[in-house]
Parts: sequence; structure tokens; C-alpha cells
Amino acid sequence: MGAAILPDLGTEILIPVCAVIGIAFALFQWLLVSKVKLSAVRDASPNAAAKNGYNDYLIEEEEGINDHNVVVKCAEIQNAISEGATSFLFTEYKYVGIFMVAFAILIFLFLGSVEGFSTSPQACTYDKTKTCKPALATAIFSTISFLLGGVTSLVSGFLGMKIATYANARTTLEARKGVGKAFITAFRSGAVMGFLLAANGLLVLYIAINLFKIYYGDDWGGLFEAITGYGLGGSSMALFGRVGGGIYTKAADVGADLVGKVERNIPEDDPRNPAVIADNVGDNVGDIAGMGSDLFGSYAESSCAALVVASISSFGLNHELTAMLYPLIVSSVGILVCLLTTLFATDFFEIKAVKEIEPALKKQLVISTVLMTIGVAVVSFVALPTSFTIFNFGVQKDVKSWQLFLCVAVGLWAGLIIGFVTEYYTSNAYSPVQDVADSCRTGAATNVIFGLALGYKSVIIPIFAIAISIFVSFTFAAMYGIAVAALGMLSTIATGLAIDAYGPISDNAGGIAEMAGMSHRIRERTDALDAAGNTTAAIGKGFAIGSAALVSLALFGAFVSRASITTVDVLTPKVFIGLIVGAMLPYWFSAMTMKSVGSAALKMVEEVRRQFNTIPGLMEGTAKPDYATCVKISTDASIKEMIPPGALVMLTPLVVGILFGVETLSGVLAGSLVSGVQIAISASNTGGAWDNAKKYIEAGASEHARTLGPKGSDCHKAAVIGDTIGDPLKDTSGPSLNILIKLMAVESLVFAPFFATHGGLLFKIF
Repeated sequence: MGAAILPDLGTEILIPVCAVIGIAFALFQWLLVSKVKLSAVRDASPNAAAKNGYNDYLIEEEEGINDHNVVVKCAEIQNAISEGATSFLFTEYKYVGIFMVAFAILIFLFLGSVEGFSTSPQACTYDKTKTCKPALATAIFSTISFLLGGVTSLVSGFLGMKIATYANARTTLEARKGVGKAFITAFRSGAVMGFLLAANGLLVLYIAINLFKIYYGDDWGGLFEAITGYGLGGSSMALFGRVGGGIYTKAADVGADLVGKVERNIPEDDPRNPAVIADNVGDNVGDIAGMGSDLFGSYAESSCAALVVASISSFGLNHELTAMLYPLIVSSVGILVCLLTTLFATDFFEIKAVKEIEPALKKQLVISTVLMTIGVAVVSFVALPTSFTIFNFGVQKDVKSWQLFLCVAVGLWAGLIIGFVTEYYTSNAYSPVQDVADSCRTGAATNVIFGLALGYKSVIIPIFAIAISIFVSFTFAAMYGIAVAALGMLSTIATGLAIDAYGPISDNAGGIAEMAGMSHRIRERTDALDAAGNTTAAIGKGFAIGSAALVSLALFGAFVSRASITTVDVLTPKVFIGLIVGAMLPYWFSAMTMKSVGSAALKMVEEVRRQFNTIPGLMEGTAKPDYATCVKISTDASIKEMIPPGALVMLTPLVVGILFGVETLSGVLAGSLVSGVQIAISASNTGGAWDNAKKYIEAGASEHARTLGPKGSDCHKAAVIGDTIGDPLKDTSGPSLNILIKLMAVESLVFAPFFATHGGLLFKIF
């Protein structure tokens, strides 16, 4: 077998040090962003002209507009957006906090009752000859880790939102000096969120494992079963963040677009539009806070799934700490790799022109993947024994360290493939989106038909990529292989999140430029940043969905092992009814979230129309709209509407497990995974394509685009309708579905001992 080269002490130093480096780097990036002052200070440096291919004089001064007024206006708008986002998140967290406490009590009661709240040691789940800690201990520690995961998830989302609202106006002001400086400000701000989230997630998990070890001692199986609550906490909070934030942002967006652009023919983010502040707030609470919590959940769950399987493999049985913590070491090296990758965008190369923005962001993905492959090879060599055994449904499978390296690498590269395929189908630089834009010539109906077809077609290659990575990783290292493949896809999470958060920050920057009345040249620069951000946001969603599929399957494997199911036979009626019902759940969930956006948008449209019709001088720009009412409509609607979809996801495993038992539940999990991934990819890509088809027409950058424009033409109006239909698909239903498939799996894993002992009441009665 052989021991790992890296000693246990080295592991215990490496993981926290990497996490602290990640946090320090995030704070350093934040410090650099904070140097852009939201006050009118002139840049008097004499040699400011040569760098980054632009002159450092301010366009506003050149055009004779009072510079001080512009800066003050930007600061005011930023303040309004920040206040709106903060108040919404606090309101949301109040409700989510109540749920968190209630669900924590439920975990304790269900898991404690497995052995009748006994405090005496019990026979181990996987080896009946040994005694392990009582079920009551698992109940207590699972509850603690659930609360830890939930709080970390909420903090991750909140910090992301705070840095985004801090950076949006600063990006706008930097755009006066050139597109290069604006890009660096937006990207650095995204990096703050990415590194804080990756490092915090790793550090909290590592500390929790060490604290739990004080009680559990050598019972590693029990320890890592209790740690699974961390993933459940992270994902359950992410569900409410994603659904609530998604409903908020899209209600405001749809209301602002339909009345502002289509009916009143005013530009996007025009300050006369009453829903414009709510729209910009929505970008932060949905795309930033929601996305942050979502990817944190994926990261926590893939780590938990890998640790559970490892604890009942030779790593756990022989108490090999370094090999046991291999998933955390991979994540630690990921932070260092992402740090180096970030420097390529901010320090090593400079953006000199608009056309360099998107390639710079794509290079981030490629560089991080290449460097991470080298990093994983080194980690696999030093942190793993040359050969070991992995638990595989009741038997121990012999695995070599190079096979585990390939499992991580296949997940890593599958993520990159999914990212680039997503980009091909959603970027207006390629023919699929240009075809959708062209279809607007004959109206909104053909636009919708082409967009739907594009979404369905875009599923093909990502599914093959996921299928190949599942086959390769399972063949080499069973369910543990799939868990580390998911971790491979998420190992560059800091870079992925930096790119993802960059989009909404740039979007907000454009909105602030429009509202502050800055020149059209500034707006062109922020639009260029935003267009690149739109595509990278779609890439981010592709990563999230792909990793969710692998994470969900790994959790499914851990659940089947923990519930002591030897085989899942699709031909038995118990399993098949679960399979068909599980496949239906993503449709039910999507219906709920789409309807929620629709009804919230209806109220928003009515309010925006009312203000345009009743406030004299609003269209002329002499009167101010009532922004607060629109913010309140979005807040109230999203809080009210996020509860039913959340309840559907959280209650399904409990109801199925208690009434029908673990076999039916395994069918439900498999069904929801298989159908959920397809819908999530097609919904995200359809919405992204419609959005960029509209932007393609608006920008008029090519001869073809100019024949379809300009803004306000029938062709453009058809594109806006497509974009509006796509909004809830790409920002609410699609992204929330990946949480549905992960969350049901991790919840089933946490409650598996209870379901195995007391579940299947209906089948016991009849």
C-alpha cells in the first residue's frame, strides 16, 4: 500500500495556510478597489497618459460637464442600490433564519430517534463487529454542522453582495479613464468574492472536522457522517437565496423592460423608469448573493460526499489523515492556482481595447484549468499512498493514486468543455445567437421558436461531457471517483466566481452611468464590459449545473451506502414509481418559480405604468419617479413566493423517505437528477441566447446587426420580448434547478439512518 509522502503535520499546516492566503488575497484586492474614490478628486499625475492605451484625462471634463456633480450622482445611486440590496437580504435572512432553526430541530429529532435517543455506543454501520459513538451524537453533531454550513452560506452571499455594491460605481468612474481600468476594477471586485468564499468554505469545514475529532476520536465513519450536515446547511440556504433573489431580480427586470423599452421607448436603465433601482438591486441579490451561496453549497457537498466515502475506505479504516483529507488539499491548491491565474488578468497583461475583454476572461478559465491539472498531479503524488482501497457498495475496490488523479482531471476538463460549449451557444460572436437575432425579422414568435431550439440543442455536448466523466471516474474509483471529479470541476471556484461576479458588477456600472447622465462613450464602454459579463455568467451557470450533476450522483452513492441498499433495481415497482415522480419534480419546481416571476412582474408592470400615467413631468425628466415602491414590490413578492418552491424541495425527501422508504427515495433522486440537469442547461442557455441576441441588435457592431436595428425598431422589440421571456429561465428556474438536484440528495444522505430504520410506513402497513 505505502504511505503518503506528505506527513500528517504537513497537511494540518497546508490547508489552513492556503485558506488564510486566500482571505488575505481577497482583502488585498478589496484594498486596491477601495483606492478608487467616490469623491471628485482630479488625477494630476503628469505621466498618466501612456498606460493601457488610453489617455487618463476625463471625458466629462473634456465635454464640459461638471465632474463633481457626476461623482456625487454616482455615489447617490450606488448608495440607493446598496441600501436596497442590504434591506432585502436582511428581510430574506430573517425568514431563512426561522427555517434554519426549525430544520435544525427536525434533524436532531429524526436522527436522535434512530436508536431511541440512546446514549450508549452502537454497532458501526459498516462493520458490525466494532462499536461506534451513539446515534444521539450523530444527531447533535449533524445539527451543529448544518447550522455551520447554513451560516457560512449566508455570510458568503452577503459578503459577495457587499463588495459588488461597493464596486459598481467605482467601475463606472474608472470607465472615464478607459475600458482597461474599468475592467480591472470590476474583475478585482469579483475576485474578492471568489477568494473569500472559497477560503471561508475550506477553513470552516477544516475547523469543524478538527473540533468534531476531539469527541469522535478514532470513529471516523461517525465523524464524517456528522459532517454531511455542513453540505445540507450550505445548499438549503442557497436554495432560498437563489429562488428569492431570482424572483426579485427578474420581477424588476421584466417590469422595467416591458414598460420602459417596449411601451415608452426609453433606454435601458433610464432614470425616468421607476423600476430601474429595483432592477439594479436585483442583479446583486440574485446573480451575486444567490450564485455565491449556490457554488458554496456545491463545494461543501462535493467535499462531504468524498469524505463520507473515504471514511469507510482504507483511508478512514487505517486512519491515514493526509489521504483522508485529499479533497480539502485539492481545494487548498485550487486557491493558490486561482491566485496566480487572477494575476494574469490584473497584473501580467493589460486590456487595451474592448475586443480584448472576452478573451481575457476566457483565458482565466484555460489558465486555471491547465495550472490546476499540474497542481492535482503533484497533490495526488504526495498526498496519496501509491495504492489503496475505496468502498464500492459493500466491497473494497483496489485503486492506484494515478487513477484518482485522472478522476479529478476528467472533472476539471469536463467543466472547461461545458464552459466553452455554453459560451458558443450564448455569445453573440457565434452563429447560434446571430441566427436567433436574425429570426427577429419576422417577429417575436420566430425568435421564441429559434431560442427554444437553441437551448435544447445546447444540452447535447455538456451531457456527453458529464457522462464521460461519470464513466471514467466510476470505473477508476467508484463513487469516490465521482465525488472527486465534482471537486475537480469546482477546484477553480475562486476564478469561476470572480468571472461570474464580474458580470453583474459591470451591468450595474452601466446602469449607474446611464442614471448619472454620463456621456454615451462611457455607456459604450460599460456595455462592452457587460456583454462580456453576460457570456461569462452563462459559463458560470454551466459550471454550476455540471458540477451539480456530479455532486448529486456522488451524494446519491453515499446515500445508497449509508442506507444499506445493495442494488437499486429499476424494474421493481417501488423504485420505478420513484423514478418517474422524481423526473417530474424539476417541471413542478420550474412551474412554481416561473409563475412567481410572472405574477411579481405583473404587479411591477402595473406600478410602473401607474407612475408614468399619474406623475406629471416624469417622461420629460422634470419629476422624479417613486423608486421605493418598486423596490418594495420586488421584496414582498420574492419573500412570499420563495416559500412554496423551497418547501417542495425540502419536504419531498422527508415525505418519500418516511412513507415509501429508501428504495423509492433512491428512484426519486435518480429521476430528478436525470431530468433536472437537462432542463437546467436548456433553460439557462435559451435565456442567455435571447439576452445576447437583443444586445447584438442594440450594439449594431456588424453589418448584419445594423440591418436588424436600431433600438426601437420592430426587430429590436421582438428581441426584447424574447429577452423578457428568457429572464426567468436563465436567472430563476435554470440556476435554481441545480440546487434542487443537489439538495434532495444531500438531505436524503443526512436522514438516511432514520429512513432506513423507520421509513416506508405505507409499505409496512399494506
